[in-house]
Amino acid sequence: MHGSSARPGLRRSPTAEDLRAWRNFIETAERLRVTIGSRLQSDSGLSSGDYTVLLTLSESPDTRIRSSELATQIGWERSRLSHHLGRMEQRGLIRREECATDNRGAEAMLTSAGADAFRRASPPHLHAIQEVFVNALTPEQLDAVRDITQALALHLDPPQTS
Repeated sequence: MHGSSARPGLRRSPTAEDLRAWRNFIETAERLRVTIGSRLQSDSGLSSGDYTVLLTLSESPDTRIRSSELATQIGWERSRLSHHLGRMEQRGLIRREECATDNRGAEAMLTSAGADAFRRASPPHLHAIQEVFVNALTPEQLDAVRDITQALALHLDPPQTS
C-alpha cells in the first residue's frame, strides 16, 4: 500500500495524491454506473433500481420478502423503496401484500410479469457488464478490484467480535 493510509488510527489529512485517487475512483464508478444503467434502460426498459429489486426478489424464498428487509438488503431508505415499489406495482412487476406473520409490515412479491422482465433483461445486462467493466481489466486487475472492494467493505462494516 502507498503512504501511511494502511496505518489505522493515524490522524492526518489526505494528500493530494490520496484525493486524486479518491476522485478518480468516485468519478469512474459513477460513469460505470450511469453507462451500465443507461444500457439496461435502453435494452429492457428497466431502471437499475427496478433490476436490483427484481434480482433480490428472484433470489428470495418464494420470490417474496418483507419490504423492510428488502430496503436493508439493497441499502435504500424505506421511503425511497416504498415509492419505487409503488411505481413497479403500477407496471405489474411486483405486488405488495400485508405480511402474513406481522400485520404492521408488508411484503413485496415478484409477479410473473416481473419475473419475465427480469429474465429478458438479464442477458443484455450481463453482456453490458462484461463489455464495459470486465473486458476493460486484466484478470490480475479484476483480482485487485475484488481485494480493494473487500477491504473497503470490511473497513465500513468490521466483523463483530464477541
